[in-house]
Amino acid sequence: MSRLRRLTDPMLHRLIALPRGVRRSLVMMVDVVACIIAAWAAFSIRLGVAQVALDPFIILCVLALGSWLFAALIVRPYRSTTRYTGRNSIFILGKACLVMMVVLIVILATTRPEDVPRTISVLHPILFFCFIATIRVTAAAALQPVIEHWDGSGRRKRVLVYGEGAPMEQMALAINREPGLHLVGIVDPSGLHSNSLIEGIPVWPDGALDDVLKDGGVDELFLAHAGRGQRAVRRNLLERLRKAGTPVHVRVLPSMADVAFDKVSVSDMRRIEIGDLLGRDPVDPDPELISANITGKRVLVTGAGGSIGSELARQIITLAPSELILADQSEYHLYAIDAELRSMAEEHEFTLPITAELANVADIVDCARLFASSKPDTVFHAAAYKHVPLVEANVTAGVRNNVIGTLNAALEAEKVGTSTFILVSTDKAVRPTSVMGASKRVCELIVQARAASGAATRYSAVRFGNVLGSSGSVVPKFRSQIEKGGPVTVTHMEMTRFFMTIPEAAQLVIQAGAMAEGGEVYLLDMGEPVKISDLARAMIELSGLEVRDDNNPDGDIEIVEVGLRPGEKLYEELLIGNDPKPTQHPRIVKGHEDQLAWEELEQLMQEICDRIADDDDTGLRALLHRLVPEYTPNGS
Repeated sequence: MSRLRRLTDPMLHRLIALPRGVRRSLVMMVDVVACIIAAWAAFSIRLGVAQVALDPFIILCVLALGSWLFAALIVRPYRSTTRYTGRNSIFILGKACLVMMVVLIVILATTRPEDVPRTISVLHPILFFCFIATIRVTAAAALQPVIEHWDGSGRRKRVLVYGEGAPMEQMALAINREPGLHLVGIVDPSGLHSNSLIEGIPVWPDGALDDVLKDGGVDELFLAHAGRGQRAVRRNLLERLRKAGTPVHVRVLPSMADVAFDKVSVSDMRRIEIGDLLGRDPVDPDPELISANITGKRVLVTGAGGSIGSELARQIITLAPSELILADQSEYHLYAIDAELRSMAEEHEFTLPITAELANVADIVDCARLFASSKPDTVFHAAAYKHVPLVEANVTAGVRNNVIGTLNAALEAEKVGTSTFILVSTDKAVRPTSVMGASKRVCELIVQARAASGAATRYSAVRFGNVLGSSGSVVPKFRSQIEKGGPVTVTHMEMTRFFMTIPEAAQLVIQAGAMAEGGEVYLLDMGEPVKISDLARAMIELSGLEVRDDNNPDGDIEIVEVGLRPGEKLYEELLIGNDPKPTQHPRIVKGHEDQLAWEELEQLMQEICDRIADDDDTGLRALLHRLVPEYTPNGS
C-alpha cells in the first residue's frame, strides 16, 4: 500500500462512518463553495478576470445560492449517496441545475441587477453542474476502493457475467455497486454487444469464454439468461465449463420478475442447482387439467408434511379449492406446512378453510375418523415411507405404513363418496429390489383392483423418479459433503437415476389425476437418466473446485464409491410393460400394467395384516413376492 494510501484511507474510513446527516451537510458545504467558484468563473469568462467587481459578484452568489436551494427542494439531489454516484445521480444533478437556470433567468430578467449580465444566468448553472458532477464522480472513485477493503482483506472477487439483453446489463450495474466484487468482463452469446463497452466493461463474444477462463482471472461466473426455454442452453454451457476443467464458481441470476422490478442484487444470486443441468424445460400446466379436481372441491392431501405432499398443498391452495385438509402423522412437519400455507393464504388473500389433521392412515380407526370428518372430493395420497435402506431394515413398519395405509385410505374414500383418488407412486415400484419398491407396487395393485371392482371413486396412480431437494435426495447430501471439504460418497460409479424438480412433479401429479378414468398408472417424463457419479463431479466443479482422482492427484475433493446399500438398484425404470400410451399432456404417458382381481387381492391383504400383527418380516417378504413376482430382493 502506497504512503498516500496509508494517509488517506483512515480519513476516508472516518468520513464514511459519520452519520448520514453530517455527511449530507458536508456535501452541501462543498456545493456552496462550488457555487461561489462557479460565480467567479462565470464572471471571468463573460467579462474577463480583471473586470470582476465585488458587489455584482456578491449579488450573483446570493441569487445563485437561493436558486440552487429552491431547485434542491424540488428535485432533491441530496437523497443520492455520493459513494454510489452513477448515471442516475448525474441526471438528477443536471435536472436540478436546469431548474436553477430557469429561476436565475427569471430573476435576472425581472430585477436586472446592475453590472450582472443576463447571460450569466445560463453560464453559471452550466459551470456549477460541471463542478459538482466532477466532484461527486471523483469522490465516488476515491471512496469505492475504501469500501471494498473495509473488511481488511483487500481481496476482491473477480466476476465474469455470461448473458444477453436486460438481465446482463442489470447484473453489470449491480456488480459495480457491490463491495468486494470486480467485474472483469461480459460474454454476450448473442453477439449484439461483442467488442464494445458497457459501463466501461469490455464485452466479448461467446467464443472468447474459454480463453477468458483459461487466463485464471475469474473467481465467479454469473449466468444471466432471460426468458423461458433456457434450461437446455444453461446445461450446455455448464457442460462446456466442466469439460474445460477450469475451476470457477457458478451462480445463476434470479427470476426475470426481480430484474423487471429492479430488485436484482448480487446478494440474491443463487448457487447452481442440479436442476439447471436437466436437459428440458418445464411445460406450462394445462389450466383445464390442473384445476379439474381441485377448484371448488374439498381436497385432502395425506403425507402433507413430506416433500411431495407439501408441494402438492402449495399448488393446490392457488387453485381455489373449497377446503384444503392436510394430514400427516408427524406433528412438526404438519405444523410447518400448516403455518406456511396460512401465511401464504393471508398474503394472497385466499379465502378458504385450511384444516390440519394429525392422523396415521395406517391406523384404521384414525383413518376412518379423518375421512368421516373431512369427506374429501379429491384425495392425493402421498403418505409413505420412501427411504429404501430404512424400510429394508424395518419391514413391518414399512409395509404397514405404505400398504395398509393405502388400503385404509382407498376404502374409506369410497365410504364417504370421494370422487377421485390419486396415489403418488415411485419408479422403485418397477421390478423392485427393495421392500419399499415392492410395497409401493402393491399400493398400485390396490388402486387398480378397486377401480376394476366397479367402485364409484376414480382411482389412478402416478409414478415418477427422484425429485430434487426431497428428503433423502443426494443433492443436499453432496452439497454438505462439498462444503465440509469432501469426500463425496456415491454408492456405485455406474448408478443412474431419473430426476425432476419438486414443483414440476407436483404439477404433473395434479394433471395426471385429472385425466383418470379408473385404474390407470401414469408415468411422468423424467428426461434422460443422470449418472450419480457425473452429478457429483458436476457439483464439485461448478462449486469452483477440482475433483481429486488418478488423473488429478492434486485436486480438491475426492469421489469415493461406498457400495450399494440394501435394497438399492443400479438403474431405475418407470415402465413394467412395453406399451405406454400418450395422453393429452406431452409429459405424461399411460402405462399398461398387469393387475389382480380384488377378490384375490383382498385375501392377500388379510394375510399381510396377520404377518404384521406377528411382526413376521420373513413372511411379509414372501407375501410381497407373491403379490409382485418381479420383486427380487437385493443385498438384504
